[in-house]
Amino acid sequence: MTELFLSAFITLFVVIDPPGCAPIYAGLTKGASTAQRRNMAIRATVIAGAILLVFALFGEALLGALHIELDSFRIAGGLMLFLIALDMVFEKRTQRREERAEKVAATPEVEDVAVFPMAMPMLAGPGAIASVMLLMSKSQGTEGTLVVLAALLAVLLLTMAALIAAGPLMKLFGDRVEAVITRLLGVLLAALAAQYIIDGLKSTFGI
Repeated sequence: MTELFLSAFITLFVVIDPPGCAPIYAGLTKGASTAQRRNMAIRATVIAGAILLVFALFGEALLGALHIELDSFRIAGGLMLFLIALDMVFEKRTQRREERAEKVAATPEVEDVAVFPMAMPMLAGPGAIASVMLLMSKSQGTEGTLVVLAALLAVLLLTMAALIAAGPLMKLFGDRVEAVITRLLGVLLAALAAQYIIDGLKSTFGI
């Protein structure tokens, strides 16, 4: 069981990638208060955990009943992530926040990124869904299922901690450095989105 836990933990940690998601989350929540970032990080992790739990327990039956292939998740998730990446590179999100700040003199409205894109498709993306379904299929009995779910919970707790700490760490670099980092991460996110789409198309057409 220890071997199963370590295998599940390492797999989910690499796929969900808490260290990689944290700076992207910091860029997406630029302008939000510490409390808002913390609340969104907690909700994003909880929602992602719920999504992964549903697919872990009922994934194969659900996809089969709806006649949906996992490659559809890869392509759709890649397209959504690419749109977010474009906003990060060209700072359209910052422009929208400034416009809202002019209209609302009090507290500017902060866009909630907890559900999209953080919970889905960044944390509970096609790779994470596929991984948790595969791990559950390999687990044997109730004990094996609980071990995989425990590994998932551990990774999600680390992810939550990484997202909460991302904001304060990015503030240390200042606005200019943060803007450069945000744009660079936007480019990387665009590449990740393109890879999702490519993988989905390759698998779909058997390339």
